[in-house]
Amino acid sequence: MSTIRKQSLISTGIIYFGFAIGLLNTYFFTREGTFTESEYGLTTIFIAITSMIMAFANMAMPTFIFKFYPYYHDHLPPKKNDMLTWALLVSTVGFILVVITGIILKQVIIRKFSENSPMLVSYYYWTFVMGFGVTIYNILEVYSWNLGKSVLTNFLKEVQWRIFVSILIALYLTHSISDFDIFIKLYAFTYPVLALILFLYLVIKKKIHFTFKVSRVSRRYFRNIVNLCVYAYSGLIIFTVSQVADSLVIAAVLDDGLSKAGIFGLAQLMTSVIQVPQRGIVAASIGHLSRAWKEKNTELLRRIYQRSSINLLVFASGIFILIALNYKEAVTSFELKEKYLLGFDVFILLGLSRVIDLGTGVNAQIIATSTYWKFELFSGVILLVLMLPLTYILTKQYDIIGPAIAHMISITIYNGIRILFLWRNFSLFPFTIKSAYTVLLAAACFVITYYLFRSLHGIPGMIVRTLGFIIIYGAGVFYLKLSPDVIPVLQTIRKRFRGRND
Repeated sequence: MSTIRKQSLISTGIIYFGFAIGLLNTYFFTREGTFTESEYGLTTIFIAITSMIMAFANMAMPTFIFKFYPYYHDHLPPKKNDMLTWALLVSTVGFILVVITGIILKQVIIRKFSENSPMLVSYYYWTFVMGFGVTIYNILEVYSWNLGKSVLTNFLKEVQWRIFVSILIALYLTHSISDFDIFIKLYAFTYPVLALILFLYLVIKKKIHFTFKVSRVSRRYFRNIVNLCVYAYSGLIIFTVSQVADSLVIAAVLDDGLSKAGIFGLAQLMTSVIQVPQRGIVAASIGHLSRAWKEKNTELLRRIYQRSSINLLVFASGIFILIALNYKEAVTSFELKEKYLLGFDVFILLGLSRVIDLGTGVNAQIIATSTYWKFELFSGVILLVLMLPLTYILTKQYDIIGPAIAHMISITIYNGIRILFLWRNFSLFPFTIKSAYTVLLAAACFVITYYLFRSLHGIPGMIVRTLGFIIIYGAGVFYLKLSPDVIPVLQTIRKRFRGRND
């Protein structure tokens, strides 16, 4: 567990640093006098569309890698390991098929988006440029996780990518980039460059060996691999569509769709801050989960499941409340456009959805690395069947708050089904009494902080509220010993601090 804890903490720190850069980028995207709401909305829609492109193009190769990596690694010498070769080749073919489909469906896209989001139609083909980069990076990222390089991949995706965007924004604001047309086209190339950097790193470190000779592992497990990929592919597509449907529905059906997608996107970005610890823990735990299933180590699975649940719940609850306490004040104090205040209610609902999702731990990864990975498809179908009609109906009825309501309802049911499945089949359950203590503590700290500092405004008020909540909440977490990883982390920090002073 110490390895997972160490990599998770380092990755979480890196991701938060990346988010700090991202928030600076968002400030320039949303403040008065820079980008319009529609232009910012287009950048968020780009991410949504490229996520869909990646889901369709990768042909479930990331699932293939993190499920079968131990078998290839343990039974083949590096130069005969053909796993990455086939993963990249199949994903490239998948991307070509997606591009062909996209060309065929262009007229449908024009009909759906030309009225409310004409700018998206103008840059439709450029989404494929970014989509190719995201697809290849996703393959290399999962492969790197199994090499123990989760810190590097998180740095590239969360920090380096945002630095690229910061450079583009700086060039645009200084008029080195003459107009938004050039900006968005260069923006589309940021992920291909990122994928190239990771690829070159793996080549230089001799972690990539290409061979087109089918290995004995591929031959032996071919039927299992195909079955896994068929089910996982369907499940991934369903899950990805359900995750990006809200932004696409807003852009398609609401008046001034891209502008409202931008408002929704800001709220969504704030909830992504809540999700940061999950990324670190998932990246660090994948390899351990795969091996635990291979070795039938149920106790390790249970320990990872419960620890990931309580750790993520503690972090998610705290971060959600911190942002909720300061959301409106931040929009006003940093002189963002007043329209972005409309995203507060969206943030509350999406934020609660994130807390629920994180609080269930690494249930998705446990299922995906088990012999019951077919359940991914079943649960994904349920999510999509709930999410899509609810999103469309509630968006038409309640504007941008509608998708947030749909998301919260769907994610709650989706995770409830997963918890029940793991409990009934493996006697694995994420929650303990400390889970209830965490929720109650977070709620109490919110009430105390809000009423103590509600008369303070501006940046000083935000600082005081933030520090006040962190002190009260942190003390409560420590006193109640909610997480088994809190004390070891503090001890490590104390030892290093003493070591530097000796």
